[in-house]
Amino acid sequence: MPQSYETLLVERRDRVAIITINRPEKRNALNIKTREEGAALIEELRTDDSVNVVIITGAGDKAFIAGADIAEFAGRSAQMQRDVMVQRSLFNAIDTFPKPVIAMVNGYCLGGGCEIALACDIRIASTNASFGQPEINLGIIPGGGGTQRLTRLVGEGRAMEMILSGQIIDAKTA
Repeated sequence: MPQSYETLLVERRDRVAIITINRPEKRNALNIKTREEGAALIEELRTDDSVNVVIITGAGDKAFIAGADIAEFAGRSAQMQRDVMVQRSLFNAIDTFPKPVIAMVNGYCLGGGCEIALACDIRIASTNASFGQPEINLGIIPGGGGTQRLTRLVGEGRAMEMILSGQIIDAKTA
């Protein structure tokens, strides 16, 4: 993994690759660059026989990933936003990764961040973690597979409650 990334930090500890979303000034919000770099890195690790496990976390102590970088939404039509979301999906790269992926969640895990955590095989949360799909407050629905993955993990009723209300829950509730 000699390649360097603009929005990610990559560390190796024996057979574990640790990916840190490194945008603490934006609470690690996912922008196009982060999603592209993340998907490329996950694909690189897919065939790396020296890696058995991947851990994903966020830089700083405020957020795992606080959602999408909504500043990028400005000026986009609904169709343009959809086209951006279906490009090289970080969510699907994680979901289909053949080795265990662990989300180490500290702080906000909202929107796209929650969808990243949902795509992981295991989620480990600190006591100050909070989870939610607050996209409804922007007039949109989860775009990274959250409606399907959240439903599979917590059941239809609880998923609908979270998605339709935008409710944010604490780590203990999660």
